[in-house]
Amino acid sequence: MNKLKQIAFLLLLFSTSFFTSCEDYFGEKTDLDFIDIPQQTFREVAYVPVQPILTGYAYPSDIIAGFDELIYVVDRGAAQVIALDESGRELSRLSVPGARAIAQDRRLDLLVIGTKNDNGVDRSCIYRIELNRPEGYGLQFAEITNEIIHPFYFKTNAISDDANVQFNRIGVMHDNTYYVSRSGPRNNPNQSGGPDDAVLLFDKDDNFLTPIVISNQNGFFRDYFDAPFAISTLAKPPQFSVSQSSDFLFSSLDPNGVLKVQYIENQSTADGSIYTPKTNWSNDTSQASNFINEAFKFEEPVGIEYDADDRQFIFVVDRAKDSLYQFTSSGLEGVEPPPASQETKHIRSSFGGTGVGPTQFNEPMAVAYKDDILYVADAGNGRVLRFKLTLDIR
Repeated sequence: MNKLKQIAFLLLLFSTSFFTSCEDYFGEKTDLDFIDIPQQTFREVAYVPVQPILTGYAYPSDIIAGFDELIYVVDRGAAQVIALDESGRELSRLSVPGARAIAQDRRLDLLVIGTKNDNGVDRSCIYRIELNRPEGYGLQFAEITNEIIHPFYFKTNAISDDANVQFNRIGVMHDNTYYVSRSGPRNNPNQSGGPDDAVLLFDKDDNFLTPIVISNQNGFFRDYFDAPFAISTLAKPPQFSVSQSSDFLFSSLDPNGVLKVQYIENQSTADGSIYTPKTNWSNDTSQASNFINEAFKFEEPVGIEYDADDRQFIFVVDRAKDSLYQFTSSGLEGVEPPPASQETKHIRSSFGGTGVGPTQFNEPMAVAYKDDILYVADAGNGRVLRFKLTLDIR
């Protein structure tokens, strides 16, 4: 027992001596202050070019992401519609007289705005093009199945000024009814067919229903629209999640217009549909520095696109400013800061400028969005540009 006590005492003595002198034995204690503790950071929030740039167009005036998972470009310079797959590879082309704008309904028919020669006069016309034929699917098998010629969709006789009236853009809704923006020289609200400057409603079988009448606190207005051009509904691909709303956004090319991009809300009542301008845009300067409803924000906003994914962005291309603008659905310009950011306001991601660089434009005419990719028809440079938000790059 005495031996065990002696051994335990010796072990205790050794351990105490060892640990009290470990600093000298192993050297001085290492200072860890030089090591940087990892901090989560984010890359600059911006739209970056996707290569390659798509070229080979004369004047690409419109572009859409179709319900059939394809991208369609209208080359106004060549009077052609071009189908692309998601990689940007060209699949086929179709010549359409005077082709300048395009939409696709949920039956996968194309609606192409072009011209129709009527006794030597070129009149604005919407061509319905069926892609699904017995021979196969696609532009190479397509057939024109209907023509909606101005003014013969609502009257039998034409007058000389009718040749100056233009269909501009088409916005399709979930039930295949659609809006058409129209502009022209006659804007008397009491004239037959309503003023030339109008947004028109057609049913799914191309029957003209009515010009859209706008209601606000001052009454009802048949002449609300001034030089309407771009139009976008909320019904966007994919098919399984299409919005049921009949709201739409439109742009105005009125040189004196104060608010050239507006959102029109549709509400069904017992007396029918009522269309009213959205007025509850956010102007919260604690959230953003710029807003969609700023006075004189745009000069020539010829393209609008609504992003139907969870973020619900609104994109606008301005031909005169050679610029692309991005807003939230509440009207804030920019992207919500990522969690790692020290920013408190939305980060501006709009971009552009005149030139031939990968983030510059020359008369951008249209914008489309699909699967995190933004497409811009850069008409003056004869190309289609693609962009991806840095927050979406994985």
